[in-house]
Amino acid sequence: MPSRRALIRRPSPRLAEGLVTHIERTPVDYALALEQWGRYAEVLRSNGWETLEAAPAEDCPDGVFVEDTVVMFRNVALIARSGAESRRPETIAVEQALAGLGCSVNWVWEPGTLDGGDVLKIGDTLYVGRGGRTNAAGIQQLRAAFEPLGARVVAVPTAKVLHLKSAVTALPDATVIGYEPLVDTPSVFPGFLPVPEESGAHVVLLGGAKLLMAASAPKTAELFADLGYEPCPVDISEYEKLEGCVTCLSVRLRDLYA
Repeated sequence: MPSRRALIRRPSPRLAEGLVTHIERTPVDYALALEQWGRYAEVLRSNGWETLEAAPAEDCPDGVFVEDTVVMFRNVALIARSGAESRRPETIAVEQALAGLGCSVNWVWEPGTLDGGDVLKIGDTLYVGRGGRTNAAGIQQLRAAFEPLGARVVAVPTAKVLHLKSAVTALPDATVIGYEPLVDTPSVFPGFLPVPEESGAHVVLLGGAKLLMAASAPKTAELFADLGYEPCPVDISEYEKLEGCVTCLSVRLRDLYA
C-alpha cells in the first residue's frame, strides 16, 4: 500500500445548490468547477499522492467537500454525522472506500454531530471546532474514538466561520496559520501566525516544504515563500463561492498502518 493516498470525489452536477452560511450566494460555473477539481487532483498526483475517488454522490450538492465526511487518526476512520442533515448521505461511499483500504471504521451517533472540516490534526493533537456543524456530543465521541489511541483532543469555539479549518490550518513546523479577523481564539494555539488574506489560512501539506494553497491568496504565498516554503497555488474560485477551501476537497491518508 502506498504511504500517501488522497481520497477525493467528483463534484455533483448539483454543485451550485451547495449550502452557504456565512457568505452571500453567487452563481457557480459547474464546467469551470469540474476543470478546477481536475487540476487540484493533478497537483496532488504530481506531488506523490495517489488519488482514490469515492463513488460520485450526484444527489449531494456538497459531496465534493469530502473532508467533512470523516476524521482519520492512524488507520481508524470516524465517519462523521454532519450538523447539516442534508449532508449526511455523503458518508456512505466514503465509508465503503475506507473500509476497502482496511481501515477500522467507527461512527458518530445521534445526538452527536461532527464535520471533518472542524478537526485540525497537528501530530497527535486534534483541535476540534465547536460550532454550527459540530456539537458537544460529537466532540465527546471524537474523544472516545481517538484518545485511547494516543490522541489529545482540544475543543475550540468556532462562531465566525463555517468550520474550524475555514479559519486555521497549520504549516509543516506545526505553526497554526489564520486570517485573524475570523479566528475566535488565536491564544488556544501554542504558535499562531496571522496571514494577510482569508484564503491564505488554508494549506494542504504535500510533503517537504510544498504547500497546496488557493491562488486567491498571492500575498500569503509570498509570505510563505519568504519563510522557505514552496507554495503550489491552485484556482478553486468556484468552490470558494460555497465556502470551500483547498483542505475541503480531499482526505489525506498517511501511513495507514503505522
